[in-house]
Amino acid sequence: MDKPLSEVIDLAIQREEEAYDFYMDIISKLADSSIKDTIEFIANEEKKHKAFLVNYRKGDYGPDALRMTDVVDYKISQYLEEPEITKETKREDIYLIASHRELRSHQFYTKMANMHEATNIKDMLLKMANEELKHKEKMEYLYANTAFPQTAGG
Repeated sequence: MDKPLSEVIDLAIQREEEAYDFYMDIISKLADSSIKDTIEFIANEEKKHKAFLVNYRKGDYGPDALRMTDVVDYKISQYLEEPEITKETKREDIYLIASHRELRSHQFYTKMANMHEATNIKDMLLKMANEELKHKEKMEYLYANTAFPQTAGG
């Protein structure tokens, strides 16, 4: 594998490790145990991304290993400020914090992809950006449904 590609993948792996640590840190700060499973699920998704990147670097996956999917971008995190994490942070705020993290990851992969011409690495980075956007979609969906639950009146 050429050096620039290897460096890009090393940086991406580091970002996925940081994302995993970020989510595990959130879990350690929460008093509300009911949200921990959801955050742990997203943390494990980051571990899967890291594993994919490690295997991609080894040549175990080709450019079609990931597929692009349609994602709904609610744009909630683009319009709402990111709250601070404390033991008393409400469930919906945890989802908002996570959506901000996923937005930054999406932006990272998109920026990295735009640094390359149309190549397999660009395609792979765009697919990773799409994966992060899918996480953002999940977190914003959970935020909206937690912050604004449907009532018996509709």
